[in-house]
Amino acid sequence: MVMENGNAPSIIFKNISLSLGGEELFKDLSLTIEGGECTCILGPSGCGKSTLLRLVSGAPSLVYQGEVNICSQGVEADKKTAWMSQDDLLLPWFSLLDNILLGAKLRNQVSPAIREKAYELIAAAGLSGYEKTLPSALSGGMRQRGALLRTLMEDRSVLLMDEPFSALDALTRMKLQNLSAELTRGATVVLVTHDPMEALRMGNTIIVLSGKPARVQCRVSLSGAPPREADDPEVQKHFSVLLNELLNEPLQ
Repeated sequence: MVMENGNAPSIIFKNISLSLGGEELFKDLSLTIEGGECTCILGPSGCGKSTLLRLVSGAPSLVYQGEVNICSQGVEADKKTAWMSQDDLLLPWFSLLDNILLGAKLRNQVSPAIREKAYELIAAAGLSGYEKTLPSALSGGMRQRGALLRTLMEDRSVLLMDEPFSALDALTRMKLQNLSAELTRGATVVLVTHDPMEALRMGNTIIVLSGKPARVQCRVSLSGAPPREADDPEVQKHFSVLLNELLNEPLQ
């Protein structure tokens, strides 16, 4: 485990109202993301899943009413977060190692200890020997592993993940889900996804959003630690319920 934070903060949305493009996206939306867990957010396109991540990250372009608080045991916590998107966004002129060290380089904080941590993560991700390789010579799955490691190098207790594995083939996606679950254990992870099976494999909690303005349609808590396999009783128990909730939503 890379993230060993027994005091990872919770995220509390309180009475959030927000309009985009003249359309009311949220109206008095309140929900809590539990600290130290992976919460997966499901829902139809356009219901505001990615916007919730942007609110947590403090995007200055969003004008809203209400409060977004990052708190640990009732005390306001460090609001700095790490973000991983669907696209790997690796800099093509940097090697894999330099991409993973990008944040530290920008802050002029590269040290022997930071480099050692990067090499440890690279080994954990099965990328040893590719440290000097440019992204163009890496497969899609390898680049996405690099993007995950770059995110983890920021050492934030809150990780925001916006459909980070959806562009990958099924087998690579499952492998990266396993790696992500292992390396982010103990952090507060918010994972936006369209895939109910991914949510069931990765989440401690699943929140389904629907409608405009968005509301919490259902909330599912799962026992046991992710990642889960398809034959896990928790997966089998909740899959049809989640699928029905999503299929009953009208097309946006």
